[in-house]
Amino acid sequence: MHKKQQVTVHHISSLLCLHPAGSVETSLPAPMFSRNDFSIWSILRKCIGMELSKITMPVIFNEPLSFLQRLTEYMEHTYLIHQANASDDSIERMKSVAAFAVSAVASQWERTGKPFNPLLGETYELVRDDLGFRLISEQVSHHPPVSAFHAEGLQKDFVFHGSIYPKLKFWGKSVEAEPKGIITLELPKHNEAYTWTNPTCCVHNIIVGQLWIEQYGSVEVINHRTGEKCCLSFKPCGLFGKELHKVEGYILDKSKKKVYNLYGKWTECMYIVDPATFETHRKNDKKASEDKKSSKQASDSEETPQPGGDSLEVIPGSQLLWRIAPRPVNSAQMYNFTTFAMQLNELDKEIEAVIPKTDSRLRPDIRAMENGDIDLASEEKKRLEEKQRAARKNRSKSDDEWKMRCRNISYFHISRFAFSKSYYSLGMGDMDYHNIFWYLLG
Repeated sequence: MHKKQQVTVHHISSLLCLHPAGSVETSLPAPMFSRNDFSIWSILRKCIGMELSKITMPVIFNEPLSFLQRLTEYMEHTYLIHQANASDDSIERMKSVAAFAVSAVASQWERTGKPFNPLLGETYELVRDDLGFRLISEQVSHHPPVSAFHAEGLQKDFVFHGSIYPKLKFWGKSVEAEPKGIITLELPKHNEAYTWTNPTCCVHNIIVGQLWIEQYGSVEVINHRTGEKCCLSFKPCGLFGKELHKVEGYILDKSKKKVYNLYGKWTECMYIVDPATFETHRKNDKKASEDKKSSKQASDSEETPQPGGDSLEVIPGSQLLWRIAPRPVNSAQMYNFTTFAMQLNELDKEIEAVIPKTDSRLRPDIRAMENGDIDLASEEKKRLEEKQRAARKNRSKSDDEWKMRCRNISYFHISRFAFSKSYYSLGMGDMDYHNIFWYLLG
């Protein structure tokens, strides 16, 4: 009898859920390396104003995750999607979806390491029974670098998908990452689709000083069925650092009336309050700020803002929408990873037996860095990059389009990065792994 007849729903679920109940990783095999003895200026000094996706960076400036795994961190607060889906009121759903949009970028706080660039055709998948989702992502383009992802609720209660083109630029003292691409959340129960884009992320003091991160820009979450919107503003740091990490916004109903104001910090929490109360507080706060400002001297905006200098003041009558989970106590020694991030690269023999060879967990450079072997990580990173460049050069000579090596198919239709629900044959005879993953698990 063939192995494929022994596969069950429970078996596949347990294989792909990387941390069953009671198994929570809060550490990595080795702590991160110090970057104090390495100068990034020698690499970036000729790149001011340039797009950095084609620049090869030393592995010391990486963190031991692929960008595909970093995208998976959007899903850490999936409970907010379930919360939205459970509500029968569209404005209440918008509250939760807006909180999810903010929470999706919260893991970037203090994450100054660069994720590894995915190789063309690289994939990553994750099933979290405890959080109620499954996700597949793929690097669908190399130049420009585009990563596509598709997540679904295990109860078929939502679909979350998008494609991201992280455009990086160096501005002398800082590196700016603009995550181009539209993100979509679908709630089939309510026949709704929400879309938004992520804010711009900037890492400061690249040349000298303590690295620090801010996110800024406008984010508009749109409910395309009702016409309701949530307009969010991720505040730039400002001259005195008062606005660092702050997010403010408002919800408009279908008649364009402002029904709620939102405020908080993308690094900590988000609150919601009625517009009248918010405006009254804002006027009082503005007057107090002007009094403080008159007694301060101007400083260089590139200097490191004082942490905790201005904690968030909660307006009376506010409702908490979301609060970030505490990080492990050793997070600072582990690339400032969250607990969720520390689990993304876990690999055991059972998982390795079923994931495709293109999965990010199997990259030797990332694994070597996680294990603390920086020399091997550097060698493997260089080898893989040279191999990818050679393959691209050969394709250009023959005018062949890139296709997945396994069965000549891809997860995603490259023309629009829509999930095709195609997968691999993984040594299971004539059994299509796609059918196991999406039929038996679903």
